[in-house]
Amino acid sequence: MAKVTLCSDWLDTCSGCHMSLLDIAERIVELLKHVQILSSPITDLKHPPKEGCDVGILTGSVSNDHQEAVAREMRESCKTLIALGDCAVFGGICAMRNFFDVEDVLRRGYVEVESMAPDQEVPRSPEIAKLFPMVKAVNEIVKVDLYIPGCPPPADAIWYALTELLAGRVPVLTDDLLKYD
Repeated sequence: MAKVTLCSDWLDTCSGCHMSLLDIAERIVELLKHVQILSSPITDLKHPPKEGCDVGILTGSVSNDHQEAVAREMRESCKTLIALGDCAVFGGICAMRNFFDVEDVLRRGYVEVESMAPDQEVPRSPEIAKLFPMVKAVNEIVKVDLYIPGCPPPADAIWYALTELLAGRVPVLTDDLLKYD
């Protein structure tokens, strides 16, 4: 039987959700018997292959045009898309920026921050991602098939969801898996 293919990527995030994925510890060896990881920010393969994958995982919120393109590419590339973590599911802590004007955020980050050298300016270039006025959850950009909340989600919830998908079942995440300690 062919392995299930999996791709993951992170958007506006701290990387804690991918660390939680790694926190499944030794169970990752069991997972790799059934799953082939085709791309991930924690591997050398960073982009989903053109032929796509079975399962896609996105962590983080969508805060700029580059992240929107990543979310759209992942949705087009995978059969099942998982929003992993509070940022992907709700906008999370990244959405705190929604209370401020984009130009004020950029000015604070590039000009006014105490550690900045004097006479700095906000960089402006077509290569630099354009911040959206509002940070968005992944499902505000693309269709999401499964939500795993948490900051970060518990490793046991991730393990449960992936093994349920491998068994051909839709995961039902219960309170005991989604505890907030």
